[in-house]
Amino acid sequence: MEIEVKKNTKNELEFILKGERHTFTNLLRATLLKDSKVVFAAYKLHHPYDTDASFAVRTEGKAPKKALVDALKKISGELNDFEKEVKKALK
Repeated sequence: MEIEVKKNTKNELEFILKGERHTFTNLLRATLLKDSKVVFAAYKLHHPYDTDASFAVRTEGKAPKKALVDALKKISGELNDFEKEVKKALK
């Protein structure tokens, strides 16, 4: 996965997730929206066959980069918890 930053300001971050469509981008969007400092998080594909998603995050009182890093840590932690549960269930 490659990221191309289009806009990076105090309250806005826009970037392209190359090689990503709905699966990861939807998970990231949903996780970001759980943060009370995130006022907007969305992505779009410009064409049904696109393999790159445009993503936008807007925040209040928190840098969008920090919100993104926090969301990624949360996703990583949830995946680790899921992995442990799968391993325990499949002993």
